[in-house]
Amino acid sequence: MSAYAWTVSIIAPIAGKPVMSLLSPAVATEPQIFHLYLDADARLAAAAGGVIRFLADAAGLDGLVIPRLQSAVVTACTETFEHLSGDHARLKITFTRFSDRLEVALSHRGEASPAVGLDTIAGFAAQVGGEGPHSDVFDGFDRVQYETQSGETVTRLTKYLGGASPSV
Repeated sequence: MSAYAWTVSIIAPIAGKPVMSLLSPAVATEPQIFHLYLDADARLAAAAGGVIRFLADAAGLDGLVIPRLQSAVVTACTETFEHLSGDHARLKITFTRFSDRLEVALSHRGEASPAVGLDTIAGFAAQVGGEGPHSDVFDGFDRVQYETQSGETVTRLTKYLGGASPSV
């Protein structure tokens, strides 16, 4: 997962004198991944907001989108904390920066409910037109997915970079 940046040059004789041609440095094509583990304390949700803010800024997103992404992640964390209890009182957040998108996966073990409440996700999906009580919860994200598998609940928020999201 490391990228090497170096300058490669080729010297070739042209018209009797050497000419140097610089080749492009190697570019990392692997995704950047950050893992954050939070105890069920609403004060810690700001840390997750800071990570998405950093990634969105580094990806070159518009300044108006970044606060909306940050707010959506903080809200998702805060609402997820309400579903954490007992032996499973920890939220795992995986931030992944791909070349074409940013993904935030909130996962926890235990109660089989979405990280942000089924009503919120259903409300978001039904209110694409921008109306309703939960239409702005995920404002800025292009896709919201929810799944459960082997006792783990995952809510995935995706922001596509560079324009429109691919058709599903």
